[in-house]
Amino acid sequence: QVQLVESGGGLVQAGGSLRLSCAASGRTFSMLTMGWFRQAPGKEREFVADIRRSGGGTYYADCVKGRFTISRDNAKNTVYLQMNSLKPEDTAVYYCAARLPPLQNYENWGQGTQVTVSS
Repeated sequence: QVQLVESGGGLVQAGGSLRLSCAASGRTFSMLTMGWFRQAPGKEREFVADIRRSGGGTYYADCVKGRFTISRDNAKNTVYLQMNSLKPEDTAVYYCAARLPPLQNYENWGQGTQVTVSS
């Protein structure tokens, strides 16, 4: 199975930027669709963005579109989430997830990294 480890979370002021990283194990990383999700206290986990293997596309939730950018480096088995123009409502634990097409559900999840945006 795929092991995922997130990093890069922290405290940032509103309007600032932060870059999250997710390191994945396994020889099949380049074949995986990778996603970012987040969960705020008292709320359900929500989708943020995903990216398909090299040559594939990206997709963003409406609430982050234009502010966040997802990317990947297959040589490093790593996916990134560049977050700009951060808002207090972006505060949450951010999780990295992976799925292997043609499976539709994300089967592998990281431990999460805390992102806190102060007003």
